[in-house]
Amino acid sequence: MPAAAANIVRLDGVEKHFGAVRALAKVDFSVDAGECVGLVGHNGAGKSTLMHVLAGTLTPDRGQIIIGGEPRQGYAVEMAQKLGIRCVFQELSLCPNLTVAENARVLHPTITGWGWRRRASRLIRGKLDEMFPGHGIVPDALVGELSIGKRQMVEVARAFTVTKAPLHLVILDEPTSSLDSHTAGQLLSYVRRVVATGVSCILISHLLREILDYSDRIVVMRDGAAVAAGRASEFDRDGLVTAMGGAAAGTVRPEERAAGLRRTTPVRVRARPATQKDGRELVAHEGEIIGLAGLAGHGQTELLIRIFSGASRRIPGVEVTARVALIAGDRQSDGIFPLWSIAENIGVRSIAALRKGLLISPELEKRLAERWQKRIRIRTPDLRNNILSLSGGNQQKALFARALGSEAKLVLMDDPMRGVDIGTKLEVYDLIRAEADGGRTFLWYTSEADELKNCDHVYVFRSGRIIADLHRNELSEERVIQSSFEEVT
Repeated sequence: MPAAAANIVRLDGVEKHFGAVRALAKVDFSVDAGECVGLVGHNGAGKSTLMHVLAGTLTPDRGQIIIGGEPRQGYAVEMAQKLGIRCVFQELSLCPNLTVAENARVLHPTITGWGWRRRASRLIRGKLDEMFPGHGIVPDALVGELSIGKRQMVEVARAFTVTKAPLHLVILDEPTSSLDSHTAGQLLSYVRRVVATGVSCILISHLLREILDYSDRIVVMRDGAAVAAGRASEFDRDGLVTAMGGAAAGTVRPEERAAGLRRTTPVRVRARPATQKDGRELVAHEGEIIGLAGLAGHGQTELLIRIFSGASRRIPGVEVTARVALIAGDRQSDGIFPLWSIAENIGVRSIAALRKGLLISPELEKRLAERWQKRIRIRTPDLRNNILSLSGGNQQKALFARALGSEAKLVLMDDPMRGVDIGTKLEVYDLIRAEADGGRTFLWYTSEADELKNCDHVYVFRSGRIIADLHRNELSEERVIQSSFEEVT
C-alpha cells in the first residue's frame, strides 16, 4: 500500500490565526492506521489548536484536511464523528448535570429507542471495566459529583466506546493529567492494545516518559509549527526538551534540601484527616515543602480543603497559624473566573493591597499582574485579555501568580501541574524552592512521582488516612507505591 493510502488523516499546510496571534503556521501532520503518534511542545506551541482542527471544532484559515485519502470540504464535528475521529480534550466536555450513562449517549446518538438508558449503561460500564479494572464508577452517578480523575476516566472510556459509528482515530489531549500513576498505566496499556488492532491514537502529554514509552512516532511543535518528527526510538528526554526549545535538564531538583532541614522553625499547620483513627497527623513548618502522595481520590484534596477552611474557622483536628492561599488543580471548576481578565484573576487574592480608598486601583492591579507576568512568564500580548484567551498551562501560571502574589505564607497546591509543559514545570519548581527559602510553606498534592523529589518529606494517603511519612532520604517511587497499596486496618 502506498504511504499516502495508509494515512488515516493528513493535514497539509494548515494555518490558523486568532486576531494578530498566529496559532498554526503551515503545519503538515499525518497519522497512519494502527499508529500512536506522540505530540509534544510547550504550552502555546499549537498542539491543542491543531487537534481542534482535526476534530472539526475549529476551521483552519488555510490548508487541506484529508481523511481516508479524500480531501474534505466543509469539515466539522459531525463529519469527523461519521469518519471515526474522536477527541478527548484537556478541558473535559462532559455535562455535569447528566449521569455517566446519559453522557455516553450524548456522544453516541445512535443509542435510541426503548431501553436506551440500559444499553448506554451496559456499554459505558463495559468499556470502563475493560480499560480501568476496579474503577468504582456506576453508570447512574451524576458526573458533577465525580472526582476530576473519575470524570477523566469516563471521558476517555466514552471516546473508545464503539456503537454503529466507526472508530479509526482517538485524540488524547493530556489524558493522564488527572489520573494517578496506577490508573494512568491502565489507560496507556489499553492504548497500546487498541493500536495493535488497527485503531490509531494521537497522544499529547507533557510527561515525556509517557510519550517515549507509548508512542510509535513523535512530532514536536514550537511556535505554531512542526519542527521535528521521527520514530520514538530516535528521541530521548533531553532531545525532546531541546527540540521544544528548552535547555536539556538532567534532574528535576538541582540541589538537595536535607530532610528535616526546617524542623526547628515555627509550625505553620498541624492537621489530621477526619477519618484518621491513630495519632498520625500532618505537620508543616515554616519554609518546608511537604508532599501529599498516594492514589488519587484517597483524601489528599479533602485534607487540603480542611486546612484551607481551618484558616478562617475552627475545625476539629486542624490548626493553622498563617494566611492561606489555594492553587486548584481543576482550574475550570475551582480556579479561574472565566468572565474576568488575566490581571483581575491574578489580583483577586490581593484585593486589600490593591485598594485606594473604597475602590480597587486599576494601576496597582496592573503593576501586580505585570510583575508576576515577568516572573512566571505568562504568555499574553495584553493582561487585559480574558483569562480564557490563555492556553491551559498559562491559565495555571495565572493561578500560581494569584497565590504567590498574595500575602499568604501557607500555599496549598492541589495537583496544580496537570497539563503544564516540562519547561514551565522546571521554572515553577525553582520558584517554589525560592519562595520556600524565603519562609513560605507549601503543601503539595501531586499525582506525578517525579515532583515528589522537590519535597522535604512526603505524607502518603490511603483510604482517607495518612499511612506513611517518608523523608527525602528514604523517598522513592517504589516506597510510595508500596505504601499506597498497604491495607488500612
